[in-house]
Amino acid sequence: MSLPSSASSPARDIDQQALDWFVRRGRGLSVAEAARFEAWLAADPANADALARWESDWTALDALPEAGIAALKRELAAQQAREAAGDAAGAVGEARGSRAARPGFWARWTSRRSTADARVRAYRPRLALIGAALAMSAAVSVGWWTWERPTYVQSFATARGGELDVRLPDGSRLKLDTATHLSVAFRRGRREVRLADGQAYFEVEHDGSRPFDVFAGASRMTDLGTRFSVRYTPGIPGNGDVQVAVEQGSVRVGHVPGADPIARVLAGEDAEAVILTAGQQVSCDPAGAIGTVTALEPSAFAIWRDGRVSFDDTPLSQALAEFERYGPTHLALAGPDVAALRITGTFNPRHIENFMRVLPKVQHVVLQPHGETTDIALSPR
Repeated sequence: MSLPSSASSPARDIDQQALDWFVRRGRGLSVAEAARFEAWLAADPANADALARWESDWTALDALPEAGIAALKRELAAQQAREAAGDAAGAVGEARGSRAARPGFWARWTSRRSTADARVRAYRPRLALIGAALAMSAAVSVGWWTWERPTYVQSFATARGGELDVRLPDGSRLKLDTATHLSVAFRRGRREVRLADGQAYFEVEHDGSRPFDVFAGASRMTDLGTRFSVRYTPGIPGNGDVQVAVEQGSVRVGHVPGADPIARVLAGEDAEAVILTAGQQVSCDPAGAIGTVTALEPSAFAIWRDGRVSFDDTPLSQALAEFERYGPTHLALAGPDVAALRITGTFNPRHIENFMRVLPKVQHVVLQPHGETTDIALSPR
């Protein structure tokens, strides 16, 4: 991949934007950011191509054997020690020296981002160290320097109230619930899905030579021959955990250490990961901490596929936010006391009138119409 020398060329601008999105998606996108990302992808086919190039660049890191990983870790540890000692000048000097000596594609990393913003510029010293580590390692093979492009890259999204069935090139099936955004990237050595927002069902064609990973927030789910579901709705207050449930087979649930792509590559196997089997579920908090594995009744698995949502002692505010994912409810909560009321039950989210009919029977509330909006208020005692 070669770029024009002009720093202001359109190709260079696109490449810089693509790297910025690559880094931001690594830490996880908010609902608003995910919408902007999808708009950016749709604006120009060249945007998706540039993003795919950056993603394939990182694939080379995954192929490093133990000798290369060990050299890279030593270099990163040395840099961290210098930073801790405040030896910023030495770190900059070494980074410059590495840039001068680094051949081929490592030079492109820095030339592309000479005018990048501070978030992305922070990666440049580490990229220089990667180049130095690879150059120093006698075990580096020619294959490491071969940049593998993804064989398949695609983004999928559903509108509010919509659903989508997708069959991937490997035969795996996805089903996206309402208001869901995810992207898929297949490479020769692995398959990845990144769930930015919403929930999806996965029926995976297992291939031991190409792991199938789902990334959501700070969590990573790896297929072990599976049908499973993943939910990640950071836009709903109090409901930003990653929720994983397995219908068949097993799934490995682990933690992705932060937004740093290098840290993710070096992390390897997560010692705190858990293996979920059929009929089990677990939640991971926004930091990736894994909760307690619990049993799940078969009838409760991904019931959104049948047009239902279920609440179990759920705050009324969260229940309404869930209904709003499927369409406007025209309901408003008259104060925090009402929002904190708890609700249990299973409902069709596309027929809010049924919920409105049941609610006054199970809670001390009244419905007060005001034009197009209905207030939910505490009933007089």
